[in-house]
Amino acid sequence: MSSRKLQLDEIIDFNPKRQIRKGIDYPFIEMAAIPEGNRDIAYSFQKEFKGSGSKFKNGDTLFARITPCLENGKTAKVDCLDDGQVAHGSTEFIVLAAKEPEYDEDFVYYLCRWDKFREFARSRMEGTSGRQRVDWKVLAASEWELPEKEERQKIGYILKQIDDKIANNNRINQTLEAMAQALFKSWFVDFEPVKAKMQAMEDGSDPQLAAMCAISGKTAEQLQQLPEDKYKELAATADLFPNKLVESELGLIPEGWKFKSFGELLDKTIGGDWGREAPDEKHTEEVRIIRGTDIPTLQSGGIGKVPTRFVDPKKLKTRKLKRGDIVIEVSGGSKNQPTGRSIMLTYNHIARLGGQAEPASFCRLFRPANEALSYLLGQHLLHIYAEGKTWFYQNQSTGISNFQTAVFLEKEVIPIPKSSILTEFKKKISPIVNSISSNESIKLEQIRDNLIPKLLSGEIDVTI
Repeated sequence: MSSRKLQLDEIIDFNPKRQIRKGIDYPFIEMAAIPEGNRDIAYSFQKEFKGSGSKFKNGDTLFARITPCLENGKTAKVDCLDDGQVAHGSTEFIVLAAKEPEYDEDFVYYLCRWDKFREFARSRMEGTSGRQRVDWKVLAASEWELPEKEERQKIGYILKQIDDKIANNNRINQTLEAMAQALFKSWFVDFEPVKAKMQAMEDGSDPQLAAMCAISGKTAEQLQQLPEDKYKELAATADLFPNKLVESELGLIPEGWKFKSFGELLDKTIGGDWGREAPDEKHTEEVRIIRGTDIPTLQSGGIGKVPTRFVDPKKLKTRKLKRGDIVIEVSGGSKNQPTGRSIMLTYNHIARLGGQAEPASFCRLFRPANEALSYLLGQHLLHIYAEGKTWFYQNQSTGISNFQTAVFLEKEVIPIPKSSILTEFKKKISPIVNSISSNESIKLEQIRDNLIPKLLSGEIDVTI
């Protein structure tokens, strides 16, 4: 593979001029929206442009220049805007735009993901401890042995195919997540099977059949086409639900159900630890530490760059995560993103974390009283976060948002049915949740990350 030494500003525009007007709302991307192990931006929101900050459009690469975001790998390629739209973002982004996008748009992104490039940037950081930054001019003036542009185009294309597959897997996972949430909401928020029975009784029709329709999403005619065993199974599920709602101090609830506080449903709740970067006399056990920033990646079936630390083995006995545990972020929310992100851990998660993991100091472990409750509480937390309810349990001091765990455990209430419904819910939802956590994205991430240095260094010849 042919190559030559190039100064990066020969092929890249650093912080290019992008025209947007002061005082107008545009899409805004904050640092928290930049993933550590994936290409695509997690979210954006509208925000007034006040004259400062980074400006970018689709195709640009956002490279975090400040510690610890640079070291943690926060880098993304912008692809979430409308055609021709310009957005703005954190002042801590360096924006890199390919001068010849048809050759280098993808290559520039993967260059920024290359460990050798990141180490160069890290070694050039300046400033006080904890607030060090790399100057974009240092990167622009640096020289690298790079392939010719046709080969750079091939390298970008190869790696892009892998990230496109990861993105497609994530879309599949989003569909599965929506299915799980729809089932949870139908049974435990809207009480649709119960309401369907009540309406059928009022209309003089079959309440069991009405509940079966509500549970399956099928019409009565479609139900008749089901195999006999499936029909009987669905009828048995419908029979588990009562046929009326009754008044309670907290509102209407299915007959025989009870409202219980979140805390009542837990076996224990334990704070996390941050451990040590290197072992010492006390901290000898090596573990993975799950941070709030890792939760979205783990939810989508990846693993990202979950850090390894050393902890006290005595403390690990109580903090070590196991299947069914819930990790919830309790500190670190921003003005635009609340705390309360969470994940219920499956066998697949634990296996990918090497079997040894605990929550970070700004997360907390919730251990439900049984596995069926794990699935229910896991979906409940996802639901209230999506609905924005976790804002109500958040306070803020010195710019850092914290989740009021004690208040949440007491005040957040959940309608709890008889155990047979919980068992049936677990039976229906566990295959969906396990499908998400067994996603092949983790293998693809490993393949991509192994290929980046081999392709960019010329170890793998793309001209063959």
